[in-house]
Amino acid sequence: MKNRPQKLNFTDCLQQTLSFIRLRPWVWFGYCAVMGIALIVGKISLALGIFIAVTGLFVGVGLAKYIDMQATSPQPVGLRWAINKSLPLAVLAAGAIVSCWFVFMLIANLLSGEYYKIPQFFFHWELTPANLHRETARELASWLYAYANVTLIFTLLMLTSFVGWFSHPLMLFKNTRWSVAKAQSDQAVAKNQAALYKILGFVFAEAVLCTTVTPLLTPVLFMLVSTMMYISYRQLFEAPTDPQEP
Repeated sequence: MKNRPQKLNFTDCLQQTLSFIRLRPWVWFGYCAVMGIALIVGKISLALGIFIAVTGLFVGVGLAKYIDMQATSPQPVGLRWAINKSLPLAVLAAGAIVSCWFVFMLIANLLSGEYYKIPQFFFHWELTPANLHRETARELASWLYAYANVTLIFTLLMLTSFVGWFSHPLMLFKNTRWSVAKAQSDQAVAKNQAALYKILGFVFAEAVLCTTVTPLLTPVLFMLVSTMMYISYRQLFEAPTDPQEP
């Protein structure tokens, strides 16, 4: 059994993430297709969109674990196991993010006097012909997915500020209590701040690009972030094995 590395390296983490994605490309293709459709449905309301985006992000972490076990474990699990295992915690995290966003929005709208925007957080139909009529597919995709990229940035900021980068996978895969998971995550983050800052900077830069330049790649960005979250966790908290190409 290999010793777990004590330090994260951004370049190695990114390279391992890209290699990991190639292990089961059909799984990630399906994930990106589902996310692409679900994020469009999320335009019905901001609350629903945030909920879908955050849930999809953390379910992706569970899918990464599924792929890892398929490639390395003598007793691989099924795809349904990965979804059923990751969905409850993902829904809980999504509910928390939606609540935080609503509180911030509520305070801002009360201070500005724009009270009519408060109920629009829960339902605001924007899928009208006027909004859907764009000159290019890129402009349409940018309008459809911009909120998802903002949600991704907001979620990661909340995660790293109040919960812990590694808390979610620790609770999901090791059944660790939140307080213990946060303490372990904080300790690991303190030893790997430079690498984690680079990861966050990379993700934020990609999110900005997906908002303006490459919006059609937004589901791919969610896939990349989910995988990177799992790979960084695995490097520090699990004994890695060498997965075999199918």
